[in-house]
Amino acid sequence: VQLQASGGGLVQPGGSLRLSCAASGIIFSINDMGWNRQAPGKERELAAVISSGGDAVYGDSVKGRFTISRDNAKKTVTLQMSSLRPEDTGVYYCNADVLTAHGFEHIDWGQGTLVTVSS
Repeated sequence: VQLQASGGGLVQPGGSLRLSCAASGIIFSINDMGWNRQAPGKERELAAVISSGGDAVYGDSVKGRFTISRDNAKKTVTLQMSSLRPEDTGVYYCNADVLTAHGFEHIDWGQGTLVTVSS
């Protein structure tokens, strides 16, 4: 069971970027899926998380600018980021709570994907 993320890159302030993450392997169900992020020299923080029913929670710093969504059938989660600011720069980590043959596991896309907001 693993997650693989795509997207990220360099964008100018005020621009938009989309991150996607797909879960693969023998997965019976997925509860929460989400994104954390870590800016240089700072602690990892919540960007957004979404439940299997579609309820979303956002970190205070991204509310109103980021939108998280998921496709349960495809086992994917997407983070649409708009009005990006330099302080959004960092490594973004996808994660999910999945039910496998071993029970519930929390998995992360370990290497993260880099988002750089700069002119």
